[in-house]
Amino acid sequence: MRFVEMLVAATAVSGFICLVDVLFLKHRRMKQLAYVGSYERVAKEPKLVEYARSLFPVLLVVLILRSFILEPFKIPSGSMKPTLFEGDFILVNRFTYGLRLPIVGNKIMDVGNPQKGDVVVFKHDNGKDLIKRVIGLPGDHIEYKEKVLYINGIKAEQTFETITEDISLEVKPASFWLWRLFFMKDYNPLVGKKVDQKTEQLEQKSHAIYVQTESLSPHYRFDDVIVPANNYFVMGDNRDNSEDSRYWGFVKDEDLLGRAFLIWMSWDSIHSDIRWNRMGKAIQ
Repeated sequence: MRFVEMLVAATAVSGFICLVDVLFLKHRRMKQLAYVGSYERVAKEPKLVEYARSLFPVLLVVLILRSFILEPFKIPSGSMKPTLFEGDFILVNRFTYGLRLPIVGNKIMDVGNPQKGDVVVFKHDNGKDLIKRVIGLPGDHIEYKEKVLYINGIKAEQTFETITEDISLEVKPASFWLWRLFFMKDYNPLVGKKVDQKTEQLEQKSHAIYVQTESLSPHYRFDDVIVPANNYFVMGDNRDNSEDSRYWGFVKDEDLLGRAFLIWMSWDSIHSDIRWNRMGKAIQ
């Protein structure tokens, strides 16, 4: 269960308890007045009602903030490098693409729609929230040949910047790391791949991408994919290390959660340190 679903459930339950107390229980307690000396005392409020009355306004405020204004999000992988790194903590504007009901995603107020180049967070079929860049809008024709995008027949120009290394921690099960602790102390869990860092132009917007030029596998090529109505084609900026619309298809409009716009904190798990130079950085 996603956090927002748990938050909605907790808010609904605590609110229901408060409502039952106001309509029935509180009136019953008022009838159970007792006099102690010259003082009037009402029957004691149940602990469950007390907790619900304290939690409900807090949960409601958090739910409104996360559902309609801002939501924090942690970057779980390197699929958006070099724009976003593992351990980046970002803020997502939930208002940009309209007000939507929590969980179901139905739009109740239309404010705007994603544009090419926007970095968006969305719900995925695997139950997780993912983050990618919008490449194609409804009706667009998308082609990807030899690591180059073509949108409606127009090439998305790429400008070479530098050769760098994409370094990440190798993902292993817990049992492996326990084995390593005792028997493989010299094991290096870091995995690095040489990549070209380029600047890609999407109409009026430009952004940085990673490309492994030595890897030209067949599944990185497709011809003339048409984006359906109310859907979007998304890709990661780390083009050879991202599972995106090339693999599992389009993102539905109702699954959009918002536009990522700011890195407010960044934790480097490799060096166990804060990346101070990334804090406060706008997401392009």
